[in-house]
Amino acid sequence: MTAYIGTPTSRVDGRAKVTGAAKYAGEFSAPDLVHASIVASAIAKGRIISIDISQAMDVDGVIAILTHQNRPAMADNDEAYKDDVAPEKGSPFRPLYDDRILFSGQPIALVLAEDWETARYAASLVRVKYNAEQPVTDLARARKDAFAVDEPAKPRGDAAKAFAAAAVRHQGEYYVPIEHHNPMEPFASTVRWEGDGKLTVYDKTQGVQNVQRYLCGVFSMNPDDVRVVSSFMGGGFGSGLRPQYQAVLAVLGARALKRSVRVVLTRQQMYSLGYRPAMIQKIQLGAKADGTLDAVTHDAVTVTSQYEDFHRNETTWSGLLYKSETARYEHKLARLDLPTSADMRAPSATTAVYALESAMDELAVALKIDPLELRLRCYSDRDQTTGLPYSSKNLRECYRQGAEAFGWSKRSPEPRSMRDGTDLVGYGMASGIWEALQVPITVRIALTANGHAQISCATSDIGTGTYTIMAQVAADALGLPLDSIDIKLGDSTLPQSPVEGGSWIAASVSNAIVNTSNAVRNELLRLAQQDPNSPLAGVKPDDTVLINGTIASKKDGNHAVSIADAMRHGAVERIEQEKATEFPNDGKHAHNTHSAIFAEVHVDEQIGVIRVPRIVCAVAAGRILNPKTAHSQVMGGAIWGMGVALHEETLIDHRFGRIMNANIAEYHIPVNADVHDIDVIFVDEQDDIVNPMGIKGLGEIGIVGVAAAIANAVYHATGKRVRDLPITLDKLR
Repeated sequence: MTAYIGTPTSRVDGRAKVTGAAKYAGEFSAPDLVHASIVASAIAKGRIISIDISQAMDVDGVIAILTHQNRPAMADNDEAYKDDVAPEKGSPFRPLYDDRILFSGQPIALVLAEDWETARYAASLVRVKYNAEQPVTDLARARKDAFAVDEPAKPRGDAAKAFAAAAVRHQGEYYVPIEHHNPMEPFASTVRWEGDGKLTVYDKTQGVQNVQRYLCGVFSMNPDDVRVVSSFMGGGFGSGLRPQYQAVLAVLGARALKRSVRVVLTRQQMYSLGYRPAMIQKIQLGAKADGTLDAVTHDAVTVTSQYEDFHRNETTWSGLLYKSETARYEHKLARLDLPTSADMRAPSATTAVYALESAMDELAVALKIDPLELRLRCYSDRDQTTGLPYSSKNLRECYRQGAEAFGWSKRSPEPRSMRDGTDLVGYGMASGIWEALQVPITVRIALTANGHAQISCATSDIGTGTYTIMAQVAADALGLPLDSIDIKLGDSTLPQSPVEGGSWIAASVSNAIVNTSNAVRNELLRLAQQDPNSPLAGVKPDDTVLINGTIASKKDGNHAVSIADAMRHGAVERIEQEKATEFPNDGKHAHNTHSAIFAEVHVDEQIGVIRVPRIVCAVAAGRILNPKTAHSQVMGGAIWGMGVALHEETLIDHRFGRIMNANIAEYHIPVNADVHDIDVIFVDEQDDIVNPMGIKGLGEIGIVGVAAAIANAVYHATGKRVRDLPITLDKLR
């Protein structure tokens, strides 16, 4: 009997967060704590000639200033700086390693003082001389030198020939600028000096064991001497997948002083980390007169740093949604004098699907076919790149339910034909797709005779509600009340977990909890059957269930033994089981989530201001564990998609390679006044193939396709197609 899974449930960690009991990386106390402030490079490329720390050292309360010249020892090989998410090719960034400057804002000194205010003031007094070189930070300029990278999808047929022969052709170039993560919590690390060189590192991260391995590599430390903890995270969105440099700097300071050290990045310094790479995409679609596709080509150029080759599968999303006899994909990287780009919510899909779905809308216009109808005519039940059928795909029902809830049938097809007073009104739609991923993971369950269970796993809760869904699944699997479940996560000493990202943790950890709960059930049954008169005598484990604090027969619920009695018969007070769970791929199915997004925009005809009064997101993502937190995830993704379409853009002065809007006043994101009605529909989708519980992730799918739906609505409202994001009022003039 399921009591909690599928039931809207408030966050079990909610009270701790709203009362301040939840502690974040920059809030942990430590004895004899030293505060640190980073001195950042004022140039984007070149070398340090000299660093004068004399004025800063004269400030009362300053303890030490670390530079590449006097820091503690660090590893001298690239492999030591690799992490679980690092690109295969390249040399990872090493903070305070040498005199080379690789990007503007690079940390070049660390001021250590008795309080943060003193450290920050002293940091302003550090004088640095450089041998500066001219940086290249403009993708348009670097594009000509871009080099090809391998994409996992091979071409099908002769796409160029098919495109040239197609009855109706569309080609367009689409641009998405650099976008930066702006989570509420800045990156921070508090390193507690435990004596004898042992450290406890409270770090903002999406993977504590990843950071622990990384720090052990950088500092040649024994894994038993480094513990990494991240109990709560104020937003990650991919920015915390890789270890960030403040963790290294905090450990450097602690090892230098043999004291506890805290480093907290400023908002401006947050812009010296990874980012969504700028992307130029060329899409070609060739179709028959009825709209069915003959050819798809998708070419992309994206940004990486000078020192690492970071990229995702940018172009192959075009092979996942629509049938086409021929297709070709090409992806190139352009090196810039910037930090390495990074994963950002739905990496590659957010940008690639924007281009694809905008192009599909333009093709619909050329064909004079309704955009929704075109997608139905091109619908595919198979991954076109592999030929594999989807384990489940209920996108047609997403289209139907989303269109009905939105009122798509009321759309007048001609641009500029719909109005609300003086505003032009536009309706736009798009498809969304993401991967239904799952990863090896280990869970430990400790069940006590009083009916309390502790669930332990090193995974993180990055704000998505992992604490809550773990508790819900465990409560059902163990047959206990929700308040009898205690979740332990975000600690490198706990059972193995990969980084939390890619929307894979909910499916992975939930199935692992059930797997481990079955082991607990089996042990309880063994103990219960030690009683010669046990009502479960001769019953096999798979014929029993944990329910209402008992282990009971599935065939006859009256044949049951309480947890307390089973343990009493076995003379134990505690059962502990730890199980690793893997998800072998049968190689016969593609695993994805799907969505349909419908957006309404109002455009002031005189000044071009765009408002988005309505968005409808219909999502097919397998079994929904918690509709309440799932709704929040999709709604948050839709708001971010609005930001991609209309607001977000990192602006760089290419003369100096310096970001000009490194703050949340000038880096625009949607705020309350921008967000109106967002309707989220979860379309029923049973998937018995993807994993035993039929769960797919939700963190990413909410943003995919939203920017395209809004851009398509803007075209419908105004008759003007804007292919470079964000769509700002000046582009509509």
